[in-house]
Amino acid sequence: MRNSNRAFTLIELLTVIAIIAILSAIILPVYASAKRSAQKGADASDMNSIRTALQLYRQDQGGFPPALLGYVTLYQNNNNVVPANKAAGFLYPKRVDGLESLRPELNQIQGNQLLATTRAVWPNADPRPTPQAPQVDLNGDGRIDSNDDLPNARQRYTNNEVVTQNPNNPASAPQEFYRISGYDVAEVRTPNGRRTELRYTLFWTIWGLSGGNAFDDPRQLGYSDPDDRTIITWNSFFRDYQNNGQVDTGITEQVLYLGGALVNRGARDMAERSYRVSPPIR
Repeated sequence: MRNSNRAFTLIELLTVIAIIAILSAIILPVYASAKRSAQKGADASDMNSIRTALQLYRQDQGGFPPALLGYVTLYQNNNNVVPANKAAGFLYPKRVDGLESLRPELNQIQGNQLLATTRAVWPNADPRPTPQAPQVDLNGDGRIDSNDDLPNARQRYTNNEVVTQNPNNPASAPQEFYRISGYDVAEVRTPNGRRTELRYTLFWTIWGLSGGNAFDDPRQLGYSDPDDRTIITWNSFFRDYQNNGQVDTGITEQVLYLGGALVNRGARDMAERSYRVSPPIR
């Protein structure tokens, strides 16, 4: 009687390994793409909840809050930081269910880091010179031309200036934010390293931060009747980067507009122009 058992040959073993490698190469990107889509879907739901909460706040208070979660709060007796889930924020816990709704899926700050705080700089200001990049009809003549690109209707500060407690006085104390609130501020990569940028603000133009003007850009939450195309905040955590740290051109930014639209925009456009990015077509 002969033993009929036969071991795999080396060629057969290598063939099986090759097949497994091919299947893995096919399945893993699909899985990663599905996971990324699920994360973006969860963030989209949270961002729409934030917009609803803001509208409720506006009905109650007559305007929008200066921050979404709120600025860092200190205990009065010892100046220690009040944990983010214990602070009385503008939207949480009264109008937003769960602190995690204010934390994008890819924000590295987890729920157990409630004491983590940060300072932030302003995002990039539109680098294009005036009056070569009009965005909206500021003078009301029914046209969008060079007369609508006014220097004082441009972003006042840029990424080399820290957000302060009094925006009209850059020498005032820096503003402290909870890092878990990725829709107030967000960490981004740059060729020079990482920095934390402001995302939500009531005013960003020269005129807006100095009392307002009839010819100012109406896309600012601090005005009594802001344009529907006003940016509330945007999610830059899905942003892709090149090897040199430059922002890639992918359509990865989730931009939340006041009028109800949640639009995917180009990452480089948002990185370069922030609040002044071209408004969506009505």
